[in-house]
Amino acid sequence: MHKAPERRSVLGVMFLTVFLDIVGFSIIFPLFPDLLEHYLSISDPNGWFAGFIGQLESWSSGDDTAVLALFGGLLGSVYGLLQFLFSPIWGALSDRFGRRPTLLITLSGTSLSYVLWAFSGSFLVLIAARVLGGIMAGNISAASAAVADTTTASERAKGMGIIGMGIGLGFIMGPAIGGLTASLGSVEVGTMPASALALNPFSGPAFAALALSLVNLLWVVNRFPETFPPEKRNPAGRGTLNPFARIRTLDRPGVPRTNSLYFLYLIAFAAIEFTLTFLTKERFDFEPRDMAWMFVYVGLIIAFVQGGIVRRVAPRFGERRVAQVGLVLTAPGFAWIGATQTVGGLYGGLAFMAFGSALVMPCLSALISRYTPPGEQGFALGSFRAMGSLARATGPAIGAVVYWRFTSAAPYYSGALFLVIPILLALSLPAPPADPDQAETPEPKEA
Repeated sequence: MHKAPERRSVLGVMFLTVFLDIVGFSIIFPLFPDLLEHYLSISDPNGWFAGFIGQLESWSSGDDTAVLALFGGLLGSVYGLLQFLFSPIWGALSDRFGRRPTLLITLSGTSLSYVLWAFSGSFLVLIAARVLGGIMAGNISAASAAVADTTTASERAKGMGIIGMGIGLGFIMGPAIGGLTASLGSVEVGTMPASALALNPFSGPAFAALALSLVNLLWVVNRFPETFPPEKRNPAGRGTLNPFARIRTLDRPGVPRTNSLYFLYLIAFAAIEFTLTFLTKERFDFEPRDMAWMFVYVGLIIAFVQGGIVRRVAPRFGERRVAQVGLVLTAPGFAWIGATQTVGGLYGGLAFMAFGSALVMPCLSALISRYTPPGEQGFALGSFRAMGSLARATGPAIGAVVYWRFTSAAPYYSGALFLVIPILLALSLPAPPADPDQAETPEPKEA
């Protein structure tokens, strides 16, 4: 008989897993300008990379800042797009074979991606490292499913709050680790060919991320029990690898609308998140260290709200209502940031944005889980996370185009206005079943 896993142990391991996923995604944020400069300096002036950068400079009329934004957006989009493509796959595999083997495979792959980054003597190796990391970052779906396996319907928001706190802390520590460890990797490539595997000026952050990843892998090996017993698994799985087709098969009442809401909300949030460093550089002449502290501030608020407030208010008022409040609070935060001309005003707007988003994210995760029967938790949550990854792959590009085509405030004002759509969707969400087992009987599809 399958032994019930200890809830506290599962939550601890899954917290670390999602934390490291976000660290891997965000650790590179403060390094974008120096990354470009380094790989340009060691690249063949007549090679494809130098030619690509030249085309970007021509497109932006020689604006170096715009080129840096587009370069950063490219790396971020690659990571987010691959996470989108693979989150439903890893989630479905965890439904079929269990959470533990899925996590062991993806965490091993994540560690390998950091090894590649540490020895990325050329830009192509760096891209390969980000590609592998993006593929393996889809394991957040299996982590979310493991939390769903070990929590009751009434505790689901609390469990997703822990996941959300890991995400918030990841956004604190990722940029901070990247900024603080960058100098540790100050290695001269010398006369080595650019295509060789070699240490590089950013090996320090890569080794720091690798150390954390190995700790996580060893913790899963030694402390993480299987949370999804064989008798509950779905041996048939899902037949198509097309992520859009796979997501369309989720026709449980509430699921498509929640996925759409999350996607639209996160497009706006990701656009603001990505352009924020450029806005603060332009208006306040922020240096990387200033930006790191800004991310720490936002992350601390998110972690506090998701780890403390959401766990208490969601069971009392319901996930739908808490998510609606979060959406309404985020909109003025966006507009405030766009309008402010002072550092104090910036931090005031960031507080609204962070507080609102911290309410939205875990409650939407909990709603998806409650709308879905136990045998489809991994797939449903993987698809939900995939929608978020797709938003993070497209939002930065949209934000960058709006930023440079119009003004630095444009993404923030348009983002605040755009949030009207997910707010209306949130108001029309159906009530979730009181017990997840009630979702086993299909109900009519949403209109």
